[in-house]
Amino acid sequence: MCHRYGLALASVLLASWPLSAGAANTIKIGFPVPLSGVVAVYGQPVLKGAQLAVAEINAKGGVLGRKLELLPRDSKANADEAVRLSRELIIKDGVDFLVGTVTSAEAPAVSTVAKENKIVFIAPVAESTRLTDPQNIHPYVFRTNSNTDVEGMASAIMMARWKDVKTVATIAPDYAYGRDLIAAFVANLKKLRPDIKIVDQQWPKLGEPDFTSFITAQMSKKPDAVDCAEFAGDFVTFSKEAAPLGYFKMIDNRLVDSGAVGNIEEVTALGNDYPYGIIANTEDPVVWNGGNEPPAHAKYIAALRQFTHEQYPPSFAIQGYMTINALADGIKKAGTTNSDAVSKALIGMTFDTPVGKRTFSVKSHETFQPEFYGVMVKEAAYPFAVMKDPELLPKSFTQTN
Repeated sequence: MCHRYGLALASVLLASWPLSAGAANTIKIGFPVPLSGVVAVYGQPVLKGAQLAVAEINAKGGVLGRKLELLPRDSKANADEAVRLSRELIIKDGVDFLVGTVTSAEAPAVSTVAKENKIVFIAPVAESTRLTDPQNIHPYVFRTNSNTDVEGMASAIMMARWKDVKTVATIAPDYAYGRDLIAAFVANLKKLRPDIKIVDQQWPKLGEPDFTSFITAQMSKKPDAVDCAEFAGDFVTFSKEAAPLGYFKMIDNRLVDSGAVGNIEEVTALGNDYPYGIIANTEDPVVWNGGNEPPAHAKYIAALRQFTHEQYPPSFAIQGYMTINALADGIKKAGTTNSDAVSKALIGMTFDTPVGKRTFSVKSHETFQPEFYGVMVKEAAYPFAVMKDPELLPKSFTQTN
């Protein structure tokens, strides 16, 4: 009798051991993100930043005494695939939270899954205002990145500085991100420079393999400058096809691109084919050309460099890094992994990032995140284009939703 009781007690202790000390007691974070295809140039760095944050947090004992566990999956920048993976992560893998996606096609789709399953989802990259507008906002969706209204305003500010520009053309991917960004750019430009006329708009699809017809059609309108929202692999293709046709020469390199083409990922992908002289943006310059680097950023870059073993680690890593840290802060504040409690903790919460404090809006659950803009130049010290004197824009923004 005693022997059977001892065996039974031992069985109970063995069964409960993983819950107190093993992987079963981790806080699981599902991470659907593009790891293949043209958008992987951004998806893979976002994952690296998230992995660094998890490693740092776990090295300090985790959150609420539990380690974080990241479960990355390749969404292929496809909304249907992102939805399938998210449901699988929730049902099969039992994740506590969802973080991820890159495109503005994936994020709203995953947001719907999060709402159905009442699980917190934070988008670190997707920028379409549709993700968190009044029609789509719900308690479980959040965004740490800038939105297209913010980027549209910033690109209009930069465009307006060219006083001799009177005609402008636009080119952007034909889906939510591109449409929303260009709409915001045009609306803000009309306020800043009512004398400027929009003479052409081109809408290639996301993943367009040949931009030639779009480029030549735009060149026929002879704009003074161009606002562009092409990004990732599409911008690489676009630039390589546009340069031989004399596109950049025609506009004297007066092109503003708010698709994060000032990122290390983009400049290294293009190398000497980068269209020097254009104005680009980035969430993180990495190379701080011009001084005034925040000490917290220098510390973060040193840690990222050691973690990735890269001399010039990726810019978009900061989005994954700050998002995981924001989620961890929310869990700590809530004192639980219950999504309803964590959601309430995140709303209005201010958190630290390597480039300053950010706050989740009470109304839209997103942060106001200005981005770094500047002229991309060639310098002998670097084997790629670098941003001259990074400037945070816009300085302020009034959220309308």
